[in-house]
Amino acid sequence: MQHTIFDTPILRNISPFLARLALRLSGWKIEGDFPLLDKYVLIGAPHTSNWDFPVALAICCACKQKFYWMGKHTLFRGPLGPIARWLGGIAVDRRQANSLVEQMVQIYQQHEQLVVAISPEGTRKKVEKWKTGFYYIALGSQLPIVLGYLDFERKVGGCGGIFYPTGDIESDMAQIRQFYAPIKGKKPENQ
Repeated sequence: MQHTIFDTPILRNISPFLARLALRLSGWKIEGDFPLLDKYVLIGAPHTSNWDFPVALAICCACKQKFYWMGKHTLFRGPLGPIARWLGGIAVDRRQANSLVEQMVQIYQQHEQLVVAISPEGTRKKVEKWKTGFYYIALGSQLPIVLGYLDFERKVGGCGGIFYPTGDIESDMAQIRQFYAPIKGKKPENQ
């Protein structure tokens, strides 16, 4: 897997302190613990604003968690490419139907330790229903789903538990959505 911000020796030691300081100064608190698992799918919801990424990154840095995220392959071209990879980005090509899940299952199979953060909404705009790729990635990789969240109303973020997909997507998605029902994004109108 490519290097992330935590692979830089100086930042590996300084960034948790700076992240905790930034969170404290902005009024954010961390709830729950990241699980002590080598591999899982970390979902983050609600995703309603561009502010979700820096706050989530600060929480992960403060907790010394190494995570990756998926981005369109075009984001990794040009001068932004190295920065996106350094921040934990994994380039995925979404031009082929159903290939995203297969690509990610294959990536998980190739690594002994890997946490990929995925937004079930797939966009910051309001959606009628969540995308199910994260579910099928976890199911295909035989991994749990960790329920990460940012509640802008209470200014808290963290992990709310571990969910093991059963294969009954209707029932499983209902349980996952129930967990996220009381959580408010930065722009609740986009939830």
